[in-house]
Amino acid sequence: MGFGSIIAAMVSVATILLASYICSKGGFYMADGLSKSVIEMQENRNEILKTEIEVTGVSTHRVDILVSLQNKGSTKIGDFTYMDVIVTYQNESGTVKTIWIPYQEGEVLSENRWTKLDIVPDLINPGVFDPGEKMELQVRLDTSDPPGNSSINWLMVAAPNGVKASLYFKG
Repeated sequence: MGFGSIIAAMVSVATILLASYICSKGGFYMADGLSKSVIEMQENRNEILKTEIEVTGVSTHRVDILVSLQNKGSTKIGDFTYMDVIVTYQNESGTVKTIWIPYQEGEVLSENRWTKLDIVPDLINPGVFDPGEKMELQVRLDTSDPPGNSSINWLMVAAPNGVKASLYFKG
């Protein structure tokens, strides 16, 4: 009975201690990951609560839609590539169309794209849509399928964090 059973017992105890250490380390790692994701979720939720945009006016010129947008929240919006514009309109033949319109930087605006025309007043952070500022957008629809002249249309602008504002307008 000597040292063989003592060595086997020591190996068994060492294996159990190693297994419990690995399991507890994994549990701590998972709990840490979960707490970080909950904190990040709360920060995103707080950012959404601080963001408020409003569509204050829309005017149309055939396939171009000029949109006035005001930042009424306390969050800056700087990366316009993550902003979405969705337009639902009735074309001249009476068909209702819904189009997602992504952002385009540059002078010549392509079809089914939108761009930032101006931010007023833009004194603090030039090019960034700060709280209290107004931004003018130009949305260009497909020239071969313009909205009807007397149709009721709808436009929605969504900020990068998901906050949105919409407005009905006449074609």
